Amino acid sequence: MSIAIVGAGAIGGYLGVRLAEAGEDVTFIARSNAAAIAKDGLRLIEEDGRAIHAKSVKATRSMEEAGRHDIVLLTVKAHQVGPIAADLKHLIGPETVVVTMQNGIPWWYFMGGHGGQYEGTQLETADPGGLIAQHLDPRQVIGSVVYPAAVLTDPGTVTVIEGNRFGLGELDGSKSERALNLSQRLNKAGFKAPVTNDIRAEIWLKLWGNLSFNPISALSHATLEDICRFPDTRALAVEMMKEAEKIANALGVVFRIGIDKRVAGAEKVGAHKTSMLQDVEAGRPIELEALVGSVIELGKLVGVPTPHIDTVYALMRLLARSLETANGRLAIAKS
Repeated sequence: MSIAIVGAGAIGGYLGVRLAEAGEDVTFIARSNAAAIAKDGLRLIEEDGRAIHAKSVKATRSMEEAGRHDIVLLTVKAHQVGPIAADLKHLIGPETVVVTMQNGIPWWYFMGGHGGQYEGTQLETADPGGLIAQHLDPRQVIGSVVYPAAVLTDPGTVTVIEGNRFGLGELDGSKSERALNLSQRLNKAGFKAPVTNDIRAEIWLKLWGNLSFNPISALSHATLEDICRFPDTRALAVEMMKEAEKIANALGVVFRIGIDKRVAGAEKVGAHKTSMLQDVEAGRPIELEALVGSVIELGKLVGVPTPHIDTVYALMRLLARSLETANGRLAIAKS
């Protein structure tokens, strides 16, 4: 089957190299590094230091040039989906499966027949103006939760920090043939890709950490282990997670682990900079609305106050605006 990977960053590159190595027909849709990938391929440095060089992958900047594919892995960040949504039609045929691999609350959260009393509700923070929903049919979507941590160390090299698990799930909770087929292909490529009957609960479990650790990391320039080992920031993360849990519970989601175990899991990752901190240091747009703003929007929808999340969100919005206004970046440098 042909697989298009929209976004040749860390996660897209990780997936693409392993899938190509497993014999899949992979095409990258990449804005900045398509030429380099098309010429030299893409290298992956695994956790154990082993290097894989995928030389035969295709790469282009143009979705129209790439044409229709059987599977589309959408690996760009949440705030980047809207601007490219209209062009995705070039990749998608009637039977194409689109796998959303963004962090945070997805645009389709209340779609697909599993949205409960809020079925059909549009979340402005997840899909401003409903742009994504205009161009993507939720019936063709499989949701995914991305657990690995990886970095793009140069335009042609991805380095894996930790993890190889990608949770998958149909929006209606079914274990469909297409979801199981995708799972098998990812498993063959060396990933763990279980199919769940409650992808929304999986999304919340990942988001639970993202909504707290990411902005705290970006504001404090601290790694995950630093945040978890410093009493004040650990306590702040816990309070934010408590507020989020109440919102999730109000939406019918029950977490399968407790807060202490979730925090311990983040600490175990070690001296890892969150993606939001990496974006602040690199001067890239910050994935704030999908990770934090959407939780506040959901809190208002179900009537759950979020004072701790609100405070951190306000600080992050100001930092993001300051960086955008200055066209700058912010990092701690050794004196």
